[in-house]
Amino acid sequence: MNRLNLENHLASLADLDGTLRTLLLSVAQSCTRISAAVARGALGGVLGSLESENVQGEVQKKLDVLSNNLLIESNERNGCLAAMASEEMDTLYPIPDDCERGPYLLLFDPLDGSSNIDVNVSIGTIFSILRAPGSQPAQESDFLQAGTQQVAAGYAVYGPQTMLVLTLGQGVVGFTLDPDSQEWVMTHPHITIPADTAEFAINMSNMRHWEAPVRRYIEDCLTGDTGPLGKNYNMRWIASMVADVHRILMRGGLFMYPRDARASGKKGKLRLMYEANPMSMLVEQAGGAAIDGHIRILEAQPDELHQRIGVILGSRNEVERVKRYHQED
Repeated sequence: MNRLNLENHLASLADLDGTLRTLLLSVAQSCTRISAAVARGALGGVLGSLESENVQGEVQKKLDVLSNNLLIESNERNGCLAAMASEEMDTLYPIPDDCERGPYLLLFDPLDGSSNIDVNVSIGTIFSILRAPGSQPAQESDFLQAGTQQVAAGYAVYGPQTMLVLTLGQGVVGFTLDPDSQEWVMTHPHITIPADTAEFAINMSNMRHWEAPVRRYIEDCLTGDTGPLGKNYNMRWIASMVADVHRILMRGGLFMYPRDARASGKKGKLRLMYEANPMSMLVEQAGGAAIDGHIRILEAQPDELHQRIGVILGSRNEVERVKRYHQED
């Protein structure tokens, strides 16, 4: 195994500025701490729900709030950030006045896949880094940048192994947390997504609500090798975006959380800034594609911090096929 660790890998990147390097190591350390809390589970008294709701109107899990607090505590005083924003908070989190401010903005979903926390299924942390425009103090509008402006994006997945998957816009690399040394060891130096796949991930229980192109595509998949697509498909659905996208990065596939006819789904269900943009950057950097059905997700211009969007991402040729279904509708 290549024992190059995260710190040494970042140090080897000659064009990476020191502040961004410090920020990435700080985020990674946050994920190490969250991983430890997740691993203790019921032993640490962190399972179950609170009586509070987040800005999305979702009941918060204890680990949601704990993970959010760990990310704030680990990063508010590192001198790298102008502000932070989280799926769990109503508005931005400004860097305290007694702390040094830096040139970056950090956005995160502190614990994606909350519905799986109490049943011991893989969950994770998603993050995105933008450059701060320079306004002092930082404002919500500073965060409203298209995904193409991301400086870095990544996630940690807390599963049988804890992994950190990262892009700086020059490919995708993966690190595994060594439980003995507690260091992130590079185990996947060149992650690429196969262009073709016969595997899709979607919540089939919502089929009656889908737009016609999505319904037609899935129906064609289900007809197998005697149907118009000419091959047999397998379906996978974990209900944790981190886990589903991680599988796609490891072996290919298609992840779909499309818009639908319900009031809660007309704009999509996933959050553009905290989930769709960072995952789309990773997928594109690994050779895949990511669209909302019609447009490239990374080109979507956000107009609010908690904006939602439809998501279709993964193996490039299959994403292009779904896009054609939308164009033909």
